[in-house]
Amino acid sequence: MINRRKSKELTIGNVKIGNDAPISVQSMCNTDTRDVEATLNQINKMKERGCELVRLAVLNKDAAESIKEIVKKSPLPLIADIHFDYRLAIQCINNGINALRLNPGNIGKRENVEKVVSLAKQQRIPIRIGVNAGSLEKSLQEKDISLAEKMVESALGHIRILEDLDFDLIKVSLKSSDVLTTIEAYRLISEKIPYPLHLGVTEAGTMRGGLIKSSVGLGTLLAEGIGDTIRVSLTEDPVEEVTAGFDILKSLNLRQKGVNFVSCPTCGRTQINLIELAKKVEEKFKNLDKPITIATMGCAVNGPGEAKHADFGIAGGIGEGYIFKKGEIIARVPENELLEKLEEIITKSSI
Repeated sequence: MINRRKSKELTIGNVKIGNDAPISVQSMCNTDTRDVEATLNQINKMKERGCELVRLAVLNKDAAESIKEIVKKSPLPLIADIHFDYRLAIQCINNGINALRLNPGNIGKRENVEKVVSLAKQQRIPIRIGVNAGSLEKSLQEKDISLAEKMVESALGHIRILEDLDFDLIKVSLKSSDVLTTIEAYRLISEKIPYPLHLGVTEAGTMRGGLIKSSVGLGTLLAEGIGDTIRVSLTEDPVEEVTAGFDILKSLNLRQKGVNFVSCPTCGRTQINLIELAKKVEEKFKNLDKPITIATMGCAVNGPGEAKHADFGIAGGIGEGYIFKKGEIIARVPENELLEKLEEIITKSSI
């Protein structure tokens, strides 16, 4: 049982973040925000995979104007990603955005910060302070302390600006492409502030490398009870980030949304194309929104017993397979009918 760090609770649209709220999974569109149709199509695809929050890049006034139409039709709460130009933040708030990702120290004069914060406070718009190891303030870069400590100092500086303006709808992230730096930074900040934390390993890489870095980094922190919302950053279709996020949470029993897939490694006893079969099972049931475990096992000798914790499973044979439920074999099926029969059984089940 993981004891989660207590924090203030925020609400973004209809999603609660922090304290005892479920750890939410989010991603970011890679479309041009000015292209309303393409952006909404991608948001809908992420929604189908279970995504709960979506961030949009707002690079200019046209993108900020498009927010108005996207917000009206989006099935998910939206976060505007703003850098440097306070006017874009104000425009997005006026156009109905649900939250901002913005560092107040980077948007110029204090009076400009006050304008954004005043409007955000009035409309209850949370602000995420997002510190990135690669873009720290020059004064911090020259300090003789660890990179993680520099990131924490940067975050605390931005937080003070908001707190001085009596604003506490704050969420914080401290991301590095280095896993150990990311872990250290979040551990340090978690003891210094009461605000919810957005976890991520930035610039993690492509599917394979990015998944490994994110799983190690996020998994370590989540296992320690640190983290309230996550994004798995991958050089990949954002939909895959959502799947990865839920898989990480499921591995720690922090979320049970969708199917939990298990499969055994191949060995000399395997008489079926287990690698291909396991991939087909995952593809077949990837959008099934049932909190069940499905196992794909290589042989009938040990498979059902080793996977008796699974709700349903397949154990391979020679040209056939066995379908089992909670370790008990319930059907013997030709290999080419296994998936169809398994789907039929799961569909009819009350689990």
